[in-house]
Amino acid sequence: MSGAGGITRARQDIAAGDIPVDTPRLPAREAAESELSKPMYHENDPNFLQRALNQFWDWVAGVFDAAAGAAPGGPAGLAVLVVIVVGLAAALWWRFGTPQRSARSPEALFDSTGPRSAAQHRATAEAHAAALRWTEAVQERMRAIVRSLEERALLDPRPGRTADEAAAEAGRALPEHTARLRAAARSFDDVTYGGRTADQSAYLSLRTLDLELDEAKPLLLPGTSRGATG
Repeated sequence: MSGAGGITRARQDIAAGDIPVDTPRLPAREAAESELSKPMYHENDPNFLQRALNQFWDWVAGVFDAAAGAAPGGPAGLAVLVVIVVGLAAALWWRFGTPQRSARSPEALFDSTGPRSAAQHRATAEAHAAALRWTEAVQERMRAIVRSLEERALLDPRPGRTADEAAAEAGRALPEHTARLRAAARSFDDVTYGGRTADQSAYLSLRTLDLELDEAKPLLLPGTSRGATG
């Protein structure tokens, strides 16, 4: 097409209204964003929870990638380190967790706060009684009775012993008090594990028994080495 012909053709296009469309950049972008924001384009998009989970797992993967890059031997070295850490954790749990839980019976007489003397248990019992906390007073007085028998070598100190076991063992050395020892053990179990509430008379009964046992002369069984007296 010659120059004159091109000019003539352009004039004809303008006259006919066929002007080439040249949309500015900003309105074009806004039009595209408006079109893409329509719901029909987002029907299969992940929801908020899925997006959050994807971001979390991307973060975890990034952490492991960074750790693998820093660990000797790369990913294989990281896997070995993880196995070692898990093994150490399992060994510590087995060594310090399970034996501690299994050392005491669920109905053990003494708690796990450490050994206390009979005098300490008696003082605690009296403090509870003065505050009218009869349930706690009964518990501490029973502990005082058993600890006193252990201190006199009439019972062998044994972690995890229950009140019933202590009463039965003490009854062999103090047969005249067997029935009252068993009644004291039942009273302890009732308020500690049976959900019952002690009263003043229950505490005074154990207090009297404690004082009498402290003065009682034990019956030494043949073949025993217990030589302590009241």
